[in-house]
Amino acid sequence: MTQRKNIFFFHKNDSVVNDKIIALHELAERHDFTIVKKHEEANIIASIGGDGTFLQAVRKTGFRQDCLYAGIAEDGTKGLYCDFHIDDLHSIVDAMTMEQIEVRRYPIIKVDVDEEGSFYCLNEFTIRSGIIKTLVMDVFIDDLHFETFRGDGMVISTPTGSTAYNKSIKGAVVDPLLPCMQVSEMASLNNNLYRTLGSSFILGDDRKLLLKVVQDGNDYPTMGMDNEALSVQQVEKVEIQLTDKRIKTVKLKNNSFWEKVKRTFL
Repeated sequence: MTQRKNIFFFHKNDSVVNDKIIALHELAERHDFTIVKKHEEANIIASIGGDGTFLQAVRKTGFRQDCLYAGIAEDGTKGLYCDFHIDDLHSIVDAMTMEQIEVRRYPIIKVDVDEEGSFYCLNEFTIRSGIIKTLVMDVFIDDLHFETFRGDGMVISTPTGSTAYNKSIKGAVVDPLLPCMQVSEMASLNNNLYRTLGSSFILGDDRKLLLKVVQDGNDYPTMGMDNEALSVQQVEKVEIQLTDKRIKTVKLKNNSFWEKVKRTFL
């Protein structure tokens, strides 16, 4: 990080936040950092806000592999991606001077929708019925037809995303040191015609998940990438797999993932 001196601050245009960011600018400049106006020129990208803002910062700057991301909370408690708080400049100074920090690499999932190109997610990909009718999908793991799903939809999450939407539908919380993705069902229908596993399952980093949407009038599902909707219309198939890309984040050494989980949920 001593060689990374160009910082881009990603934040909403808010008068209260803007006043606090002035102090951050002054702090950065006192430690010989340069504030840049374009994220393409930065090698450190700091989001000011909550976890949602951090996800937007990663997405809007293109999931860059050549820079560090840092999350700075500006309201309430720190989040799962935000190790620092804008009102606690001491911790931010420690981060800048390499006294109390380390770099953690978080896995990303890649989603290919028909011929629309590739999309990336740091938290999760969701696919669910776009109308008041169950969604039917054939689920393949690698080349194996695993099950035919009928229900409201599915959530495919990364380990860090396992504490978000995935957890709310009874998925497991997964250690981010494990490179994997988790598949969780939304209100699956199980009867004599349709049978699913009925529980979340975890796939290793070499696996590929393929979802083929059965064209029965519900082939316009709603899809989400982290906290952003995907504007793709009719869908036939979705391929999902873990990539070798990693988002490098700055975190405090004394603030592990499990300490964040405890602080957030317990």
